[in-house]
Amino acid sequence: MDNIIVLATNNKNKLKEIKELLNDSPVTVKSLDDFGPMPEAIEDGATFDDNAYKKALHYAKILGVPCLADDSGLVVDALDGRPGVYSARYAGPQANDWDNCEKLLGEMAGKSNRAAHFVCVLSLATPAGPALTWEGRCDGEIAAERRGQSGFGYDPVFFFPEFGKTFAEVSMDKKSQVSHRGRALAEFVAEFPKAQVWLRQRLAENKPPKPDHSQFEHNDWSKERMC
Repeated sequence: MDNIIVLATNNKNKLKEIKELLNDSPVTVKSLDDFGPMPEAIEDGATFDDNAYKKALHYAKILGVPCLADDSGLVVDALDGRPGVYSARYAGPQANDWDNCEKLLGEMAGKSNRAAHFVCVLSLATPAGPALTWEGRCDGEIAAERRGQSGFGYDPVFFFPEFGKTFAEVSMDKKSQVSHRGRALAEFVAEFPKAQVWLRQRLAENKPPKPDHSQFEHNDWSKERMC
């Protein structure tokens, strides 16, 4: 069980990216879709760490197996850290990627400081509560307009100076080498052997006790009883 990891996300784009990044790792990867419908986690934490843990623990408790969740977002210096933990719903609860990018570009109009960074926090939680955390960060700038057709989220407006392009102008593989999520997952994979040992210990500690059969001593199941 300690090599089975359920990716606790309903975001199809994130799921695809994470599965590709973990493709060569010693992990059996499953998604929430493998288990059928279940109530969604409430992401009302004040930090990326809070939300990642909330999601991981929520689904770990429901499924009874370790779950890996991420919470990630864009932090813009000129906007006092916004959109931050509200990145996915920055333009409103029903907003899509296009809406969020449009709002961001509107708020950045005329701003000389374009510095921004992506943050990704991964939380691997056990059903009983204990969790491990990894974090990745990628620094860049907010472009003046959307560029590129690849990626998702804020990729079309996140300019990465090292590439001289936005994340939406490069392949998923190239992006993953430097992205916040790629870096966090690289640390997770590198430390997974240690994480497995930790998981075994935590799962063993919280294993249900063996049933007490003393209450059945008066029953002799080896003999046939007559009614």
